[in-house]
Amino acid sequence: MGRRDKDEQYISDLELIRKCLEGDIRAEETLYKRYFSFAMSVCIRYTKDENEAMEMVNDSYMKVLDNLRGYDTTRPFKAWYGKILINTVIDNYRRNIRYTSGQSLDEITETEIIEPEIDSDISASEIIALFNRLPVHLKVTFSLYEIEGYSHEEISDMLGISAATSRANLSKAKKMLRELYIRNHSFARRTNETI
Repeated sequence: MGRRDKDEQYISDLELIRKCLEGDIRAEETLYKRYFSFAMSVCIRYTKDENEAMEMVNDSYMKVLDNLRGYDTTRPFKAWYGKILINTVIDNYRRNIRYTSGQSLDEITETEIIEPEIDSDISASEIIALFNRLPVHLKVTFSLYEIEGYSHEEISDMLGISAATSRANLSKAKKMLRELYIRNHSFARRTNETI
C-alpha cells in the first residue's frame, strides 16, 4: 500500500465530502473506492449480472456527486448513499420491466400465497446461487422486503404495484427458493449419502 493510499484511509467521510464539494477529483475517487463494495453488494441483489450491477453503482455514484450539497452531514453517509442506491436500482428495474416483459408490474403475481419454511445447513454461496436463479421481479421484491426491511406498502409505492402484488411476489419468491433448494440441495445430499 502506497503512502497516498495510507493517508486516504485515515481521512474521514466528512473531510472527503468537503474535498469533493471543492472539486477534488482524488477525493471523489477515494470516496467511490471506500464505498464500492457496499454499493456493489446492494446493486448485485437487484440485477441479472455483474455488468448491470456495475452500471447501477456508477449511475448511483454520479447521483451522489450531483446531490452532495444536499447531504445532511449529521446523518451517516452510508445510509444516505444506500437510499440513493435503492432508488437507482428501482428506477433501473422500472425502466427494464416495461421493455422486457410486456406486462405491467401489477400483472406479475402469484394467486396462491404460501409461506414455505427452509430448514437446513446451507452455505451462503449456495443461497446466493439459488437466489440468483429467481426472476428479477421476485428478486427485487424479496430483497426490498427481507433484506432492506421495506413494508409491502412502501414496496407498492416504489414499484407502482399493489401491496397484494408485493405480498404475492414475496410468497412466490420464497416458494421458488424452496423448490430450487429441494431440487438442488436435497438431491446433492441424497447423492452424497448413497456414496
